[in-house]
Amino acid sequence: MIERDLYRTILGVEPPWHVVSVDIDKRPWHPESPDPFQHWKGKITVRVDRDQESPLCCPQCQKPCPGYDRRTRTWRHLDTCQFHTVVVCEVPRIQCQEHGVHQVSVPWAESSSRFTALFEAFAITWLKEASFAAVARLLHLSWDQVDGIVGRAVKRGLARRTKSSMRRIAVDETSFQKRHEYVTVVTNQDGNRVEYIADGHGKASLDGFWSTLEPDDLRKIESVSMDMWRPYMRSTREFVPDAESKICFDKFHVAKHLGEAVDRVRRSENADLWQTGDGRLKGSRFLWLKNPSTMSDKSWDRFESLRESKLKTSRAWHLKEVAMSLWSFLRRGWGRKAWMKWIGWAMRSRLEPMRQAAKMIKNHLEGILNAIVMRVNNAGAESINAKIQKIKRQACGFRNRDRFRNAIYFHCGGLDLCPILGTTHTKS
Repeated sequence: MIERDLYRTILGVEPPWHVVSVDIDKRPWHPESPDPFQHWKGKITVRVDRDQESPLCCPQCQKPCPGYDRRTRTWRHLDTCQFHTVVVCEVPRIQCQEHGVHQVSVPWAESSSRFTALFEAFAITWLKEASFAAVARLLHLSWDQVDGIVGRAVKRGLARRTKSSMRRIAVDETSFQKRHEYVTVVTNQDGNRVEYIADGHGKASLDGFWSTLEPDDLRKIESVSMDMWRPYMRSTREFVPDAESKICFDKFHVAKHLGEAVDRVRRSENADLWQTGDGRLKGSRFLWLKNPSTMSDKSWDRFESLRESKLKTSRAWHLKEVAMSLWSFLRRGWGRKAWMKWIGWAMRSRLEPMRQAAKMIKNHLEGILNAIVMRVNNAGAESINAKIQKIKRQACGFRNRDRFRNAIYFHCGGLDLCPILGTTHTKS
């Protein structure tokens, strides 16, 4: 009697459901493993039944329906100390005139799962901290079972997600696999959560996100931070009112383009110097890209002599550093004047990579000024991108796009993932 009351309370079983019996089998259930944490000392079977006279209802429309049949179902539950624990029940099925044959809801699990809600919540907590493989190994689950828990959690979280006003949005791409395969990730910068994921990084990928928003939501958008990728720009201009004053190109992406231009100057100059026996630039790539304030004393001693030289790479580096100092302006007019002066300097530098970078900046100057004036950056999106890459490395890559998408939503979507005891469920 005490055992039945205990598991009735743990599982949230209430009339018309009741715990019939609790059977304990003390034989080792997983005796092959030498690790004491990898096997159980026995097995506990909790049998639950439903009162025969209690009326049955359709889980979709909640209308009373006649019974159809009963099927025995088994759910994995949290271990009871060192005992493997399962819940067994003959679950009735009903025949609804409108919705057909359905399994009635049980209060301890979702109908699409063979795990109790408490077990899934426990697994979800572990999955937030460890990899699929580690959770599967420690909880004695197959890879597909863990993937099923993640998929149900994401579906549950997206269904619970309430509509929130999005004012500041960041759009970025992240690699799915090699061979230039990408997914588009849209981040709500106010909540720093992933709002939308689409395959590819073309215009259609971002069009799908804009089409999910109402016209009033589109008008409330204040900024859209992105890199200088033309398909994203075209999509934003097509859907977002007054997009030219809202598209922002943040400091990170401008610095990336300028850093690449400096490196192209270095490579070209190094090739010329090497022919004359001058190896000053050999192995100096990361010195030009690194922040001088974080250099070691040894690296600084070498870099100081290089940057004070009359090398072309030194001139390119100074151009880049001056450009990075132009993000402190508060007024658009002063910012535009400073950037135009810098662009003229770069165009006269006779350094072709820097001239190309200056042309690129001139063509995107309004978006850069938007980012400066509105103090918008893509730091949140970049941090999420870094987290996504960590997830991908931890999983040793993803072959399936749906699983990759679920993993991003699971870890970066800010979703309410855990099941709740006593909820209604869908078709079995």
